[in-house]
Amino acid sequence: MLATLTGLGLSTAAGLNAYIPLLVVGLAANFTDAVRLPEGYAWLAEWPVLLIIGVLLLAELVLDKVPVVDHVNDIVQTAVRPAAGGVVFSATAAAAELEGSAWMADHPWVGWLLGIALALVVHLLKAAARPVVNATTAGVGAPVVSTVEDAGSIGISLIALFVPVLVVVVLLLFAVAAWWVIRAVRRRRRTARAARGGP
Repeated sequence: MLATLTGLGLSTAAGLNAYIPLLVVGLAANFTDAVRLPEGYAWLAEWPVLLIIGVLLLAELVLDKVPVVDHVNDIVQTAVRPAAGGVVFSATAAAAELEGSAWMADHPWVGWLLGIALALVVHLLKAAARPVVNATTAGVGAPVVSTVEDAGSIGISLIALFVPVLVVVVLLLFAVAAWWVIRAVRRRRRTARAARGGP
């Protein structure tokens, strides 16, 4: 159960920033006992891979804070973030074998599917919220919101690895955030239609 919560938390973090949970998992596998990567995922802890992830993370940290560029970045990340979610879920939830779960070991695609789906949902919420933030703050809010998202990705990744039971709280908070984003997007669309004189 805890391994699954870890996978869910890391996938959520990947939806905000693809590279932070990958880097956290790789570093944790090198320096702590919190992560024991299965044989097929040992590459995630190799230093050349971590260096590449670090470079991609630096690029993401810059691009995501520039209005308009952040939208283009979100389009590109529509493929990257869910893939990262699948990787981190599988790399850590596959450790469910340590909890005696032979089912997860026999059905590794379940971890991939859950990780991809959760990261995609979080990514789509992030991508939907950003235009609202940019429009209502004339772009000034983009770097602030991006920094909060990055901090959230780090925090969620650490919670998922070291206090996985709190992932339940994180998921509840995301459900509330999803409700707020959907309402804000609908309100913005209604306002835009009214300004054009549409129905």
